[in-house]
Amino acid sequence: MYTYTELQEFTRQVFVKMGCPEEDARLAAEILVSADLRGIDSHGVARLPGYVRLQSLDRVNPKPNIRIVHQTPSTAVIDGDAGLGLVVAPKAMEIAIEKAQQVGTSWVAIRNSNHFGIAGYYAMMALQHDMIGLAMTHAGPLVAPTFSQDKLLGTNPIAIAIPADKQPPFVADFATTTAAYGKLEILQRKSQPTPTGWVQNAEGKPSTDAHAVKNGGALLPLGGDREHGSHKGYCLGAMVDILCGVLSGANYGPWVPPFATAGFMGTATQLVGAGTGHMLGAMRVDAFRPAQEFKEHMDNWINTFRAAKPVEGEACVQIPGDAERMMEAERKEKGIPVLAPVIESLNEIATKFGLPFKRN
Repeated sequence: MYTYTELQEFTRQVFVKMGCPEEDARLAAEILVSADLRGIDSHGVARLPGYVRLQSLDRVNPKPNIRIVHQTPSTAVIDGDAGLGLVVAPKAMEIAIEKAQQVGTSWVAIRNSNHFGIAGYYAMMALQHDMIGLAMTHAGPLVAPTFSQDKLLGTNPIAIAIPADKQPPFVADFATTTAAYGKLEILQRKSQPTPTGWVQNAEGKPSTDAHAVKNGGALLPLGGDREHGSHKGYCLGAMVDILCGVLSGANYGPWVPPFATAGFMGTATQLVGAGTGHMLGAMRVDAFRPAQEFKEHMDNWINTFRAAKPVEGEACVQIPGDAERMMEAERKEKGIPVLAPVIESLNEIATKFGLPFKRN
């Protein structure tokens, strides 16, 4: 077990060694390790070796000139200058919040960025301002659209955070695939198969091989197959790709640069835009109705769903965000477990940069 502070401090030191300014390194470390704290282990320190590899491939600018290249009172397009998505995205979300404070709602599109960790972090930034936050990003092509053998989309997550009054906020953060690729990596480390409906093999047939994507197969859209609604997951993933890529001026579809941990994909030789793209939004609640009135009704909504009769074998009906919030409380108290292969990779990074790292 590691404490949040231990993992965050080590991660901060790594980003400093990569050339990031202290403030950016601290911010990136906070966001990355927040995933581990919330139980989303696939997007936490397990991703740190990928960022180091991105730097070795000259795909990350540790000191980016993040700038607005186009804007209106309620919108903006940000060029991330190939910076860490963990640095570009929070600064872009601050711009979205500032614009929403002025005009009620705002959308900010980002291009020329990189992997940005968990989408939920950026959506939740809006909560303290009595705003609804939205965040989405596309990713390198690992996903075959319904009926396709070709990989054309990423896992393309969507997140939304909605404030309440006395109840915890509603926070939904989910991939538009049946499972994120990071979940496959966890199963690979454990030498376990995937559940049915996660992947297909190189011939487009259903598979439970956690290495199927590496061997020419693909992740499947949310739903798994047409009979279970994969066309809906395909549509969601496509919507994210268009908003994050086509609208922002980033790459899109099969041209989105792969994250370094998916190095088997290679690097796209043809580009149709600049880097990876994100889309962030903020909606001031009182642009629609009084904020306190809304939050009281959100409490009523949440309490109504919590009061639903659970199916046999389940203790209760959860609200989106409950599992992550409970995991965060538990891990703050008991520590964060890290799988042995991840510890090995972090130890290699420590050796590479001459940093101390406690190997549990």
